[in-house]
Amino acid sequence: MLWLVLLGLLGLLILGPQLWVRWVLNRYNQRPEPNFPGSGGELARHLLGHFQLDQVAVEVTDRGDHYDPASKAVRLSADNLSGRTLTAIATAAHEVGQALQDAAGYTPFRLRQRLVTLALLAQQLGSFMLFIAPLLAVLSRAPLVGLLTALGALLVMTANLAVHLLTLPVELNASFQRALPMLLQGNYITPQQEPAVRSILRACALSYVAAAAANLLNFWYWMRLLRR
Repeated sequence: MLWLVLLGLLGLLILGPQLWVRWVLNRYNQRPEPNFPGSGGELARHLLGHFQLDQVAVEVTDRGDHYDPASKAVRLSADNLSGRTLTAIATAAHEVGQALQDAAGYTPFRLRQRLVTLALLAQQLGSFMLFIAPLLAVLSRAPLVGLLTALGALLVMTANLAVHLLTLPVELNASFQRALPMLLQGNYITPQQEPAVRSILRACALSYVAAAAANLLNFWYWMRLLRR
């Protein structure tokens, strides 16, 4: 019974932030704001020029808003690239904030990039180990060998969880130490719009909490299987 309660709480932890994030972003993406002279994409281009980051491109994407440090590109969804809503403006500023982190050599940002590479390798190795674990147990006639191999694979794959946990402070910094000050000091948003923009930026950060929780739930599920 206790496991079911814990599973239910973890489910709420995962679905709750995701639903709230979706609701906030949709709520402030309904109508253009009359005081915005340009779109999210135009604001991103303007801010990048202001900080002398003209080499950073602004592109459309269908894979979610993000900054790509390898290609040096701020990528926005079609709605946020062309939209003049609070969601479009706040999201564009957030992604520019990540470009500023990259340009400044912000240590947590750089560390996350290294962890992303390691996590990808760890996932590939972990998947292979999980695949061969049953075969290894049969060939060696020692179930403990397969169990240890599978457990090792799961431990390796927790590198992805570490990436998510490090991502949260990076995203919070991009939102509230970079994007929000840019929008306020440049008078891009009014004082009346600030609370809504804070909610949007907070929603973007919480989406990574949900991702980390999902990773943790997946890890817990596999550990439960191995204990049987």
